[in-house]
Amino acid sequence: MKLATYKDGSRDGQLVVVSRDLGTAHYATGIASKMQQVLDDWGFLSPQLQDLYDQLNSGRARHAFPFDPAQCMAPLPRAYQWADGSAYINHVELVRKARNSEVPESFYTDPLMYQGGSDDFIGPCDDVVVPSEAMGIDFEAEIAVVTGDVKMGTDADQALDGIRLVMIANDVSLRNLIPAELAKGFGFFQAKPATAFGPVAVTLDELGDAWDHGRLHLTVQSTWNGRKVGMCDAGPEMTFHFGQLIAHVAKTRNVRAGSIIGSGTVSNKGITDASGRTEWPKGYSCIAEKRCIETIQDGKPSTEFMKFGDTIRIEVKGKDGASIFGAIDQAIAAP
Repeated sequence: MKLATYKDGSRDGQLVVVSRDLGTAHYATGIASKMQQVLDDWGFLSPQLQDLYDQLNSGRARHAFPFDPAQCMAPLPRAYQWADGSAYINHVELVRKARNSEVPESFYTDPLMYQGGSDDFIGPCDDVVVPSEAMGIDFEAEIAVVTGDVKMGTDADQALDGIRLVMIANDVSLRNLIPAELAKGFGFFQAKPATAFGPVAVTLDELGDAWDHGRLHLTVQSTWNGRKVGMCDAGPEMTFHFGQLIAHVAKTRNVRAGSIIGSGTVSNKGITDASGRTEWPKGYSCIAEKRCIETIQDGKPSTEFMKFGDTIRIEVKGKDGASIFGAIDQAIAAP
């Protein structure tokens, strides 16, 4: 099934069930009013929502209305936890190579992860408000999952059973703030403003065989200022699958229902020709990666970060060409 949260003036919005084709929606008020309620009592409430979803898809839902992504908050407007990994090691390799440093061996066996702000997510069509262009504004196209309760010490395969929903994300980064923050030795903070998520969150059955052992084998499309810059495959090159990322979080703590775990920037390797020059035919899912490629090839970056008024669209389509999660479609704005 597909679930979304509509704006209603409150912090947590109103839960709606959305049809498979993203054409219509129905308030879930008679079952649950908030997404977190469903995650807290998944076994009891999700079958009821599934029944409503089936009615909606068959045209039998009496109070259906046209679905409008612009009315959506993030599917889970605020969460108990937002932990974002760096599951695509190619992204890490590019960043390290651009600054002439080696990737530590541990990075291939132990996921990188940071804990972001989870108290103020933004909706898929909301402006990305940034204090200054000088901060180095960047988008990051990602996949994310929402968990149920996962016990401390759960292994990677068992952790897959804790996944309730899948989403797409724009994990906005302020690149020019990152070096000074990392130099303090305590990780990102101000460099990671509010994250945006796609209009709908979907259950695993909606993904069919595109979901395979914790990886989504579909293309993440990134369109910057109307130009498609990324067509990156989210599946095969994901070094750490979502079960491994969740298990990483659960190593020393319980993971509670309503935790969101991100994949990090979806990234694909380039193709090196006979002359030794590498091309990246699938493009990029963040500007920083493009700048790293330019630095490796040309000695310095030439692509600038985002400016006020720039737009970013992130979307994943199924094998039938239909949008699965709806699209993140945002503009960068001054305060």
